[in-house]
Amino acid sequence: MDKNYYDILGVKKDATDDEIKKAYRNLAKKYHPDLNPGDASAAEKLKEINQAYEVLGDKQKRENYDNFGTADGSNGGFSGFGSGGFEGFSGFGDIFSSFFGGGFGGSSRNRASMAQEGADIEVKITLTFAEAAFGAKKTINVTRSESCDICHGTGAKNGTDFETCSRCHGSGTIQTTQNTMFGQMVQQSTCPNCHGTGKIIKNKCPNCSGAGSIRKNRSIEINVPGGINEGQILTLRGQGEAGKNGGAPGDMLVVFAVTPHKLLKREGYDVYVDVPISFTESILGTKVNIPGINETLVLTVPELTQPGTVIMLKGKGTKVLNRASYGDLYAKIVVEMPKTLSKQDKELISQLDKNISKNAYSKRKQFQDKV
Repeated sequence: MDKNYYDILGVKKDATDDEIKKAYRNLAKKYHPDLNPGDASAAEKLKEINQAYEVLGDKQKRENYDNFGTADGSNGGFSGFGSGGFEGFSGFGDIFSSFFGGGFGGSSRNRASMAQEGADIEVKITLTFAEAAFGAKKTINVTRSESCDICHGTGAKNGTDFETCSRCHGSGTIQTTQNTMFGQMVQQSTCPNCHGTGKIIKNKCPNCSGAGSIRKNRSIEINVPGGINEGQILTLRGQGEAGKNGGAPGDMLVVFAVTPHKLLKREGYDVYVDVPISFTESILGTKVNIPGINETLVLTVPELTQPGTVIMLKGKGTKVLNRASYGDLYAKIVVEMPKTLSKQDKELISQLDKNISKNAYSKRKQFQDKV
């Protein structure tokens, strides 16, 4: 094994199916192309993650991987026989399947006849700055496949108008004997009569035309939790595409985008704003209106406030995700100087400067002393 799939997903070898699925989703989100535009390394990493999950997310492939180091169980040992009778086989799994009728390492039933979980659906929602901060109710409109109510997903009329396939006797697979230089070999393949389902539909369901599922438009209302941020994903269990052969439906993955605020910037659950005031206001002190997330706040600026001073407003940030607490708002004071002054203004300021003791400017004094 050149690469360890467990290491790629960051899970232990005895990890459960749910732990593997959770790890995959977290990593797939982290390296998603939409969140890493133009990043070739992220795209390569995502490809590696998908490859690992394709193996570890499949029970049979994972078992082969654990035993032989490859998903198909081949171990690289039977690749040079060419046309010597092994054509059509894909390694240990298929070879042992041929010798023992599919009894090696798993069931002989074809995958098409087994319950299969439905595919996941990804939906993108754009939130306002305030909706992301405090939560909101949103409606998702989606078209998805759902199990047919009339035939209960069987594809047969009334859900019962089918029979066991006479060729494979319900197994979904057939065996053929092939003469080779090593003797007779038995190969297992998908039954062409029932296409691996083990059943023959006598009369198709008129509602879904035998598909077992139909496309439907749905409006789904979701509660967006307060504190959600750009790129985060909310998983709605069982809201994805319909499963096959009685399998559970997939999940819906809601990916959030957040519209930037005109003045506020967010970092985690805290928000930041630059507040311009005049140089006289910084000297004399003032009260100034500033933006909150969904309100106007009054900021008290004490007299003799220095440029760059940051004033914190406790609890005026965003809600903390899944907790009953809030971040803070940080207002940074930006002192603005006038661009022009009249002669009279200059005289007044000059007189003011003479009245103020030089010792009042400690930083200036320290600098001049060092010079």
